[in-house]
Amino acid sequence: GSHDSFSYWVDEKSPVGPDQATAIKRLARISLVRKIMKKWSVTQNLTFKEQLEGGIRYFDLRVSPKPGEIGQEIYFIHGLFGIKVWDGLKEINTFLEQHPKEVIFLDFNHFYAMDDSHHHFLINRICSVFESKLCADECVEYVTLQYMWKKKHQVLIFYHHPLYQEYPFLWPGNKMPAPWANTTNVHKLLQFLETTLEERSRYGTFHVSQAVLTPRVKTIARHLVRGLKNTLVRRNLPMILNWVKEQKPGVMGVNIITSDFVELVDFAATVIALNDRLLEEGES
Repeated sequence: GSHDSFSYWVDEKSPVGPDQATAIKRLARISLVRKIMKKWSVTQNLTFKEQLEGGIRYFDLRVSPKPGEIGQEIYFIHGLFGIKVWDGLKEINTFLEQHPKEVIFLDFNHFYAMDDSHHHFLINRICSVFESKLCADECVEYVTLQYMWKKKHQVLIFYHHPLYQEYPFLWPGNKMPAPWANTTNVHKLLQFLETTLEERSRYGTFHVSQAVLTPRVKTIARHLVRGLKNTLVRRNLPMILNWVKEQKPGVMGVNIITSDFVELVDFAATVIALNDRLLEEGES
């Protein structure tokens, strides 16, 4: 999986998003501030298509309408606005059309400034782009690849809002827990990942290990122009990848692992290779 999967492009000319504090919105009237924000808002370099081609199958999504814009168009957002959700969904669907045995998870976990009409607009967009590819909410343990192939389903949508109850093809957010370490310290992050794996539900949910470091305000202040990638990610990713290599998948093991800048190390291939351990266990 990728963290803030859509953030490969954010618009520094757009208004600052409703996910930001009032003080930041005021400061962001200065164009230089928005340029700095972009360096800390971007957590991926690859487009959806490139991530899919590289092996990413779980996408972490945050969405919002633009303030003052007429209509109900919804955009991806991380500090600044990204592309339209509709355009991202179409790009993903094109890949699925070309690869009918691939299965993806779309996790809509943060909504900003959205009322029910925005939600219905977005959900209808999801339905119209994926149609019969959508897998209805089901007992997690039933949803094997064989099950998905037999039904010709390719997409699981997790929707962290009560309206999921009105649509059978939306899965509740509590079936995709993603505990967040909220630290700049890689050792604390790895300890957190270990602890939350020990506490994960044995049955009934998926589980996201967010192998990501989160900058504090003082981190950004000290390294304004370096940005997230050069300050936190590049030097810590090798240690995070070593942790991934030591994991075992399956019940009480890792399930989905997310990272920033997934192409900087051999992240997707390393995670995918963990499945070989399940095969080895099955054979033995």
